[in-house]
Amino acid sequence: MNTNHAGTTPLKLGFTREETAKAIGQSPATLDRLAKRGLIRPSRGTRRPIYSLTEIERYLRETTSQEIV
Repeated sequence: MNTNHAGTTPLKLGFTREETAKAIGQSPATLDRLAKRGLIRPSRGTRRPIYSLTEIERYLRETTSQEIV
């Protein structure tokens, strides 16, 4: 089992549609559109789409605008 850096609480690795939308600051409908366009990819191993922590991090990393110095 994975744990957080303090080693006390299990680290969550998969998130629901609603949790993912909240994490990226979008509505669930917008998340659905992003997934349909292939910009973020849910796991389809379950009845409902589950978004992995690594996929959410990848999406945020690739879509974060770079500040020009």
